[in-house]
Amino acid sequence: MATYRKVAPLARDAMAYVLAGGRGSRLMEMTDKRAKPAVPFGCKSRIIDFALSNALNSGIRRIGVATQYKAHSLIRHMQRGWNFFRPERNEVFDILPASQRVSEDQWYAGTADAVYQNLDIIMSYGPKYMVILAGDHIYKMDYELMLQQHVDSGADVTIGCLEVPRMEATGFGVMAVDEKDNITAFVEKPKDPPGIPGSPDMALASMGIYVFETAALAEHLRRDAEETSSSRDFGKDIIPYIVKNGKAVAHRFTASCVRSEHETEAYWRDVGTVDAYWEANIDLTETLPALDLYDQNWPIWTYSEVTPPAKFVHDLEGRRGSAIASLVSGGCIVSGASIKKAMLFTNVRVNSFSSLEEAVVLPDVTIARNASLKKVVIDSRVVIPDGLVVGEDPELDAKRFRRTSSGICLITQPMIDRLSK
Repeated sequence: MATYRKVAPLARDAMAYVLAGGRGSRLMEMTDKRAKPAVPFGCKSRIIDFALSNALNSGIRRIGVATQYKAHSLIRHMQRGWNFFRPERNEVFDILPASQRVSEDQWYAGTADAVYQNLDIIMSYGPKYMVILAGDHIYKMDYELMLQQHVDSGADVTIGCLEVPRMEATGFGVMAVDEKDNITAFVEKPKDPPGIPGSPDMALASMGIYVFETAALAEHLRRDAEETSSSRDFGKDIIPYIVKNGKAVAHRFTASCVRSEHETEAYWRDVGTVDAYWEANIDLTETLPALDLYDQNWPIWTYSEVTPPAKFVHDLEGRRGSAIASLVSGGCIVSGASIKKAMLFTNVRVNSFSSLEEAVVLPDVTIARNASLKKVVIDSRVVIPDGLVVGEDPELDAKRFRRTSSGICLITQPMIDRLSK
């Protein structure tokens, strides 16, 4: 009798596990009250929605999210926006805060430990494959294609990677590979990154995405947990061990990046600094942005508040409610103010005679009259006082707010409160 290869999507047998416990300290005060994956992005989403949406759109229906640092905002968002999974359809969405499951004084000690401490929960769902994801990057990717490569290659681990200019890879985990993309070395943040065969000026940087067979992953995690010298980290411990003692294969992002007809590049962004966060959001105001959020074939799922439509009022010279090359969410009211190349998240109020240019304004912000704000990121629930000017005097801006070397000002409510003292 002839034998037939199983053709059902491998994603059906996989579980995605999202590591979302990091603070993201380079975002400065933006992560004082929330973890980096919970930071709003793209006018209505959170950063974590991209990894979660990729998993869902790829066909994965079992998802776990490990949280730790200031997780309330993140957990609340997922409870509201990701509560449609149904156990009766063999679907799982588990939020897994650090809960001292190994000992009373041990939180998640590293990325690998965040999986190890929940192994019993993972094994109870019986996935054949594990897709380990970082929850703090902006990209669109079909994990099914990475799973297929993993199975076809017979690898112990498959690592998602980006092709970047070699000397720009010094801040990443970098892979040396042979002609078949078998990984021969894995180095964290090397001063002289290895090049790619055939493209010596390029390097393969880790995306923090790993595919394992579940049984093999459990074995590696248990072994690592017994190593007293281990830092309990995938990039520092688990992956180098497999590269040395097993078979590790690189999966190039260009092979599984999801692109609409309007996207020309394989889009991936680490929005881990104020500058990078501002730039990635402002890029979305372009006529044809590098990231297409309007692609209905690969939607970015999120929690959407029930809000009234955005409204623009007044039509007098100098007091005209208008927005040009901007994204404006529901619940916003632009009352006699000028908005240009800006992004307004939900429930923002901009009052008369004010102007915003190249501004990223997070939810529930109120901007009083006569304000002039250029190249700013305004954190949620900030109340901008009457007549505040930002973006014209660099020295004054640096004294009052968090100003980056490229001139972007981060504004939070405590900074505003200090102005009156």
